[in-house]
Amino acid sequence: MNDNRSVIVMRAVQEIQDGMVVNLGIGLPTMVANYIPENVNVMLHSENGLLGIGPYPVTGEEDPDLINAGKETITAISGSSFFDSAESFSMIRGGHIGLAILGGMEVSETGDLANWMIPGKMVKGMGGAMDLVSGAQRVVVIMEHVNKHGESKVKRACTLPLTGQRVVDRLITDLAVFDFTKDGMVLVELQPGATLEEVRSKTDASFKTTTELERGVTC
Repeated sequence: MNDNRSVIVMRAVQEIQDGMVVNLGIGLPTMVANYIPENVNVMLHSENGLLGIGPYPVTGEEDPDLINAGKETITAISGSSFFDSAESFSMIRGGHIGLAILGGMEVSETGDLANWMIPGKMVKGMGGAMDLVSGAQRVVVIMEHVNKHGESKVKRACTLPLTGQRVVDRLITDLAVFDFTKDGMVLVELQPGATLEEVRSKTDASFKTTTELERGVTC
């Protein structure tokens, strides 16, 4: 991972609490599994039919039959279980996933999420994201703050096809952490080295700040 992505992943790990059932989305979120502290007992869920995902396997010890939803080889922890996709999505739609950590292409100031396709580019399908944003008890999105062209991915309104409307509870970028409340989008933390001025200059969305941040103190 580059430094920006490392900052995002290490902050996302803090969202995971002991005893949770957690779904990690395809891409950057899958890296979170490698950094969960050993004293935190968590069951990682994959919508392709596994509860109890472990870290990535050591090179040379991969099992091609053990994969996550992103088709990456993984390991299974003691006590894990396997089931079909119908059972897996019943868990999601039944509200049994405590936390979903998903990647994002765009997030709007109202908590809309776009993360499943870019028009004109071939995609295999929408995956489980649309179910996760509506069925998980809490949705945290992690992504870099700007795209490769330097344009903000934190938008007033998403320009890409939506995965869900008003579904994001928390957004973690390489610059900041935002919460979405009934009063709007709120900046609650600055990432190490980031400044309030930088976040404002690189954010298309309108947001509020906490008193602590205005005083120059991170939450």
